[in-house]
Amino acid sequence: MTTQTMAAAPRRTELSLLDPTAGLDARPLPDAAQRLRALEQRVAEDLKYLDYPNMSWIPARKSPEGEHVYDVVIVGAGQGGLAIGFGLSREKVSNIVLLDRSEQGREGPWITYARMLTYRSPKHVTGPDMGLPSLTSQAYYVAVFGEDAWEQLGKWPRTVWMEYLVWFRKMVDLPIHNQTEVTGFKPEGDFIRVSTVSTKTGAQGSYLARRLVFATGVEGNGDWRPANLNLDQLPEDRYSHTNFEFDVDALKGKRIAVLGAGASAFDTAASLLETGATQVHQFVRRRELAAINPFRWMEKAGFLRHYGSMDDAARWDWMDAIYRNGMPPTQDGINRCAEFPNYRISYGVNWKNVQMKGDEIEIELNTGEKKYADYLVVGTGYRVDLSLRPELREYASEIALWKDRFAVPSGQADSYIGMCPYLSDDLSFQEKTAGSAPVLKNVHYFTFVATASVGFSGASLTGLKYGVERLVYGLTKALWLEEAEPALEEIRRYDDLDLDYSPIESHIE
Repeated sequence: MTTQTMAAAPRRTELSLLDPTAGLDARPLPDAAQRLRALEQRVAEDLKYLDYPNMSWIPARKSPEGEHVYDVVIVGAGQGGLAIGFGLSREKVSNIVLLDRSEQGREGPWITYARMLTYRSPKHVTGPDMGLPSLTSQAYYVAVFGEDAWEQLGKWPRTVWMEYLVWFRKMVDLPIHNQTEVTGFKPEGDFIRVSTVSTKTGAQGSYLARRLVFATGVEGNGDWRPANLNLDQLPEDRYSHTNFEFDVDALKGKRIAVLGAGASAFDTAASLLETGATQVHQFVRRRELAAINPFRWMEKAGFLRHYGSMDDAARWDWMDAIYRNGMPPTQDGINRCAEFPNYRISYGVNWKNVQMKGDEIEIELNTGEKKYADYLVVGTGYRVDLSLRPELREYASEIALWKDRFAVPSGQADSYIGMCPYLSDDLSFQEKTAGSAPVLKNVHYFTFVATASVGFSGASLTGLKYGVERLVYGLTKALWLEEAEPALEEIRRYDDLDLDYSPIESHIE
C-alpha cells in the first residue's frame, strides 16, 4: 500500500492548466438587477423576432374518458429537461409538462449533493439556450458580474450555475410540477399512463402522454451504491455515498475514510477537510490516478453531431477508447485536498469488509491491514442497471441493451458499454424481443448512458445542444407523422382567402 499526501504527478513534465478557481470571488455589480432586467427584455425581443413558424399545429386530445392528454411528459426539470422543454416550445409543441421530484430551485445536483467549487466543463460551453445568444449562460454572467469578471473567470462556480438555471427557467416559462416523482408507466390505449407520487404529501397521481421522456441525469441509470460492500450492517448515520445529501458540518472533528478516485470523491474529501474533519483518508483502488480526460477531445462539432450516425462497431470502438481509462478528478479537487496536512491518500487499495468495532468502524483492506474511522464516504460511481430504477423496473427486462444488439469483442463481456440501453436515433428505447413491449418506442431516454448510442446527451453540458436537437427532431417527427393524415383532410378543406382580385375586375376583357 502506498500512502501519499497528494496525488501522483502527471506523466508530462510540462502541463499548463488554467486555474479553475480563478474569479470565484467575483461579486455582482452594483447595478446587476438593472442589467439583468435589460437582458430579460432582450430575451423577450429575441423570442418575438424568432417566433416563426408561430402557428400551433397539434390539436388538443382527450382520452375516451375525457382526460387531458399531454403530447410530451418530461421527467426531470434540471438543465436537460429545461432544454428539451424549451426546444419543444420553439417548435410549437406547448402541450407538455415537466415533472421533477425536487423542490423548485433544487433540481439537479448543484446545490444538493454536489461539493465541487466549479463546474467541470469549459466556461464558454453553451447550455440549454438552444442557440439564443441572450439566453446563454455567458450573457447571464456578464449581466450580473460584468465583462471583466467573465474574462477573469476560470470555470463556472456551481452555485452561480444553479442561479443561472433558475433564471433560465423563469425566462422560458415552462409548465413544471415540482415535488412530483415518477414511479412507473404503462400503455393505456394509444397513450402512456405515467404514475406519480407527491414527495411532499405522498398523494398518488398520474398523467396521460403520447410521448414520455426521461431526463434524469446520471442517477437515472441504476444505483449509486457499490455492489461489493454490505454497508447496511453499519448504522445509517455512519456512512453515505458522495452523491447523497448528508450534513458535512456534523462531521467536524471526525476521522473520515473515503473510497474512490473520481471527482465526487475528491470534492467530498475536500469539503470535509475544509469543514474541520480531524483526518480524511482517501482510498483509491487504482494504482495511479487517471490524468487524461478524453471527454475534452470529444468537444468537436463533427463528433458531437455525427457520432450517432456511425455503425455499431465504430461506436463501440469509440466508447471503449473513451471509457477505458476512466474520467479523472478535477484539478481544483486535487488542489483543495493537497492543502491539508491531515489528508492522506492510498493507491492500489480496496475495502474488503467494513464492520462496527465498539464505536469505531473497522475497515479491512485487501492488503490485510485494518483501518479505523468514525464515518465512511463511498465514491465509487454508479452501476448501470435499469432494473434498479423504480420508474423503469416493469420494463427493464424488455429494454434492448448494447450487449443484446452487438457482438461484444472478446475480453469485454463485462464492459460498461454493454449494459447501456441500445437506443434509436431519436433516443427511444428498443424492444429486446420484437412485440414484447411496443410502448417502449414512445419512451425516450435522455440520460448519460445515451452517450453510447448517440454521443453526448443528457447529464453532460458539453454536448447538450446536440442531444436536445436530435431528441426534439425525433419527437416532432413522430408527432407530425401521427398528425399528417388528419392534417391532409384539413388542407383539403382549407378555404381561407389569400387573394382579393377585385381590383382587376374592371380590366377584364
